[in-house]
Amino acid sequence: MSSASGHHRNQAPVAPRPSGVTSNSDARPSGTPPWPHCGHNTAADGVGCAGRRVGPHTACLAHLPSPDRSAYLAGLQPGADVDHRGTAFTDELLSELLTALTDSASGRPRFGRANFEQARFSGDAVFEGAGFDGDAWFMGAEISGQADFGGVKFNGDVSFLRSKFNGGAWFGGVEFHGTVWFRGAEFHGNAVFLQAVFEHAARMGPLACTGTLDLSEAVFATAVTIEAAAAAVHCRRTRWASTAALRLRHAAVDLSDAVLEYPVSVAARSRPFTVDDAEMAEPDLTGPRVRVVSLRGVDAAHLVLTDLDLTDCRFAGTIHLDQLRLEGRYTLAVAPSGLRRRGIWPVRWTPRRTLAEEHHWRASRSAGADGWAPPLDGDEVLEPAALAPVYRQLRKSFEDGKHEPGAADFYYGEMEMRRHADDIPRAERSLLTAYWALSGYGLRASRALAWLLTSMTATVLAMMLWGLPQDDAQPRSSGTVTGRSITLTTDAPAPINPSGPYWKRVSTERFEKSLRVVINSVVFRSSDQSLTTAGTYTEMASRLAEPVLLTLAVLAIRGRVKR
Repeated sequence: MSSASGHHRNQAPVAPRPSGVTSNSDARPSGTPPWPHCGHNTAADGVGCAGRRVGPHTACLAHLPSPDRSAYLAGLQPGADVDHRGTAFTDELLSELLTALTDSASGRPRFGRANFEQARFSGDAVFEGAGFDGDAWFMGAEISGQADFGGVKFNGDVSFLRSKFNGGAWFGGVEFHGTVWFRGAEFHGNAVFLQAVFEHAARMGPLACTGTLDLSEAVFATAVTIEAAAAAVHCRRTRWASTAALRLRHAAVDLSDAVLEYPVSVAARSRPFTVDDAEMAEPDLTGPRVRVVSLRGVDAAHLVLTDLDLTDCRFAGTIHLDQLRLEGRYTLAVAPSGLRRRGIWPVRWTPRRTLAEEHHWRASRSAGADGWAPPLDGDEVLEPAALAPVYRQLRKSFEDGKHEPGAADFYYGEMEMRRHADDIPRAERSLLTAYWALSGYGLRASRALAWLLTSMTATVLAMMLWGLPQDDAQPRSSGTVTGRSITLTTDAPAPINPSGPYWKRVSTERFEKSLRVVINSVVFRSSDQSLTTAGTYTEMASRLAEPVLLTLAVLAIRGRVKR
């Protein structure tokens, strides 16, 4: 039997009643079942065994005397219809039934129409490799051990409505050629649909799975809605040949290498699913939010993510990441908050959205790892050169969505990765470092304003100490009179460098003059103040640097408020 450990299961909507079959598929019978039942040990509850009688006998298959059971099984042929509703199966009894229906040519059991509604399997339910030529009904069935439907072909409709799987469930390689229902099904363990084929599944769920619902390498040929409350949902290399909507609760979702031929949406559901107007039970499921852990290899051009936690999501390797649509309330990883340590030095990281891959890279460094999330065992740590394009594509996605503040965070991340990348020239890296230090890549207004105020303060001080002359020189005019003409010449004496102690140069008058020079420099104007040689060069430097810092601050503010 194929192990179902570490895997998971499928489900679907409400099944129509097969013609000629009476069944209570929505709930276990509280009294007498609506079919001719065995009634063995009636004294216990007045109803007794709910197993359907095997005609013409008055007992179910589980309670038939051995000679009658042997005769019934011997009369079965591959492809025969069976009806064992409510029957209690042991491993041995199920094996005898499957043996009786085994086709000698293929070596596999083959059913016609099969009805196991509300059947009880006390051990494992091994239907591996079986074929169901007609409809198959497992509504309300309960399997205490592992369920193995690996390689089964369901050529008709199949229903696991409100079925309960208390062990692992293996549906690897199963083919659903008709409609399939898993509405209200419970999987206590993993439910694995590895390489399963769903030809006409319009809806799968809602179902509950305490382990992993594994749809890896499964194929959905038609439009489908998948509703599940699960600890994890794996869709690795899953192929959707039509539109699909995944509505999930609690799950950690892995979409690595999934193939999306049409639009696919993944959304978190805030309230429990309802089955027949009642909330579906979610045993042992406590995850606060639906998390996406990987989009590697996915073509995101058709992908929409809504209300999801992307804190741990690996985006590197996603195709057309710039076309990814994020809607609703989503969460991305953020830089560590508060004061941290880089070696022996305290640092404060710039608050911004980040990629999980950047967390892994920074955490793997010997210095500066405080507060950054380390990678999981076996995860590849990508270098900055590989992360810069990822940030660039996410930035474009946010810009196309008119979310400028979000795009600014990813631009910051892109520039950070470029600054730390080892594939760019040292001169360019130095320029990026200066750009980062002065204004946070033109995105941190506070940093640019702080440098502007620092520059202005330094300029004012330099002007007071060395830039302003000792005294304002008074221009002198001289002239000559020639006949009836007067010729005047006005000379401005050269500024005299200040002298004396520095503390005497720091006066209110000199401060006011210096401040006027600096303010004019910020707006790229000349103050017409007489200056010493040192003052002239100081003013020139101020008129170049301070307008740039002011511009960077204005651009940073605009980037934060623009929508």
